[in-house]
Order: sequence, then structure tokens, then C-alpha cells
Amino acid sequence: MNHDEVPVTLGKFDISEADVSLVREAGRLLDDEVDAFVDDFYRWLSVKDEYQVFFAGSPHTLARVQKLQASHWRGLFRAQLDEAYFASRRHIGAVHARIDLPNDIYCAGMSMSGRGMVDRLRAMTPPPANVEAMVAALTKLVFLDLYLVIDEIARIQKDKILQHSNAMLEMSTPVTPIWEGILLLPLVGIIDSARTQDVMNKTLAKIAETRARIFVLDISGVGTVDTAVANQLIKITKATQLMGCESIISGISPTVARTIVELGVRVGEVKTTATLRDGFEMALKSVGVDHWQLSQRRPGDVR
Repeated sequence: MNHDEVPVTLGKFDISEADVSLVREAGRLLDDEVDAFVDDFYRWLSVKDEYQVFFAGSPHTLARVQKLQASHWRGLFRAQLDEAYFASRRHIGAVHARIDLPNDIYCAGMSMSGRGMVDRLRAMTPPPANVEAMVAALTKLVFLDLYLVIDEIARIQKDKILQHSNAMLEMSTPVTPIWEGILLLPLVGIIDSARTQDVMNKTLAKIAETRARIFVLDISGVGTVDTAVANQLIKITKATQLMGCESIISGISPTVARTIVELGVRVGEVKTTATLRDGFEMALKSVGVDHWQLSQRRPGDVR
């Protein structure tokens, strides 16, 4: 955790020392009612679909979660707003992310809980003189709790998406030796600047590993190539040339051809073909393989 997170976040939510004192005062007034308050919450939840998913047929789980929730609210009333407090709220977010608790029911539950605390304060006889100030302070803290939990859920989901994306990227960049001295990379799907950078890194590493002389980059399976990506592809060919490996871009469509022309790239600088077959034949000629040698190759031969 960033050490500045606590003061910066409290500042954004406009939570002052006066608010902390008011929350603690409200906590002293409501402490004896926390368990009843939690019971009210689960009566509210019992008619929701999520109750059947997470608690139906599991009284032990329900009792354990009720106990944790009572502890949660007493922790809020203590209002010890430090790194440990923030971490405890983010832990709740991590738990909810793990069990796939829907955000809508959590937010609805926090809204119901906030109203429940406010109603209890206002129903006291006589009501505290500063009850509305307590209500305002409690509302700020409930929203802070809600933010910390939802933000942690969002962070975990973002990490999962990034991990999945990285895994897909690994699988979608198979730089493969297809002949002695020849590497092939068929690109499929959407390519962007991040993916072309990954192509660059893996291609150069594979060239260094195999000492390849020809690299065939087939983009026939790519739907669209914008100007930025086309520029990156040209940079890949130049980088491979610096390592002594000639590049051929195959699968050039009319749209991609126009994009490359718009870049002002001289045609002679980049070897291109309309099909992968043409690109493969060009690569074979570059390494000195002719049609007679190909015809003599037996099934199962590996070059």
C-alpha cells in the first residue's frame, strides 16, 4: 500500500478529525444494538436471490458471516482510519471477488446498512443534539468503506484480465522455425502497439537463438492494420535486418498496402507478398532451396 493512500483518500472523502470523533460518539450510542442491526440486515437479505446462493442450507456459514459483520461495524465505529483499517476493507473486497459476490447486492446492502444506522440514531429518545452531524460523518465513512471494497474488487478483476491477456499474448505469438534458417510467425486477430512490441521482442530473441536468416511475418489473418501498427511492422523488419535476418511480410491485403503507402515507405525497403505461399517460396529461394530440392524431400523430413 502507498503510505500516502490513507491521508489522500480521507482528504478526497472530506473526512476530518471532527468526523472521526462524531463516528466514535455514534458508535458508543449504537454499540449495544449492533447485533440486532446485523439481524435486521440478514432478514432484509433473506428474500434476495443471493441469500439462497451463499447461505441457504449452511447455517454455520451464516452464523460465521454474521459474527464477522458485527465485528466489521464495530471496527467502523472505532474509526481508527489507518493502513490496517484500509487493508481490512480491501480484504473484504478480495473475499467478495473470490466468491463472485455481485457488486449490486453489496452496494444495496451498504445502502440498507447506512439507512439502518441513521434510523437508529434518529429514533433514540431523546435524540442526540448533534445527531445530524453524526449522520453526515457516518455517511462519509460508509461511502469510504464502499469505495475501498469495490476498488479492490476492480483491481483484482483488472489483474485477472491482464493475466488472461498476457496468456493469450503468449499463445498468439508463436515464432516457429519452419525450415533451416527460416522463422514463421502467423498473426491472427487484432494487433495493436502492445502486441507488435511483443512480436518484436520474441522475434529478435528467436533470431538470436536460432541464427535464422529469414523471418516470414504472415498477417493474412489480421482484420485491420492502422497506420501506427503498420509503422511498427516496418520497424520489426528493420530490427531483424540489424541482426542479419531478412524479413518478409506475407498476406498483404489491399487495405494494408494502402496504409503502408500512406506511411511513405519505399516499396524496395520491405519485401511483401500477397499470400503465405508466395512468402514461403521467397524465403526458400533466399536460403538457396530450389524446386528440385523441394521435390526430393520425403514426407517426415525435417529441415
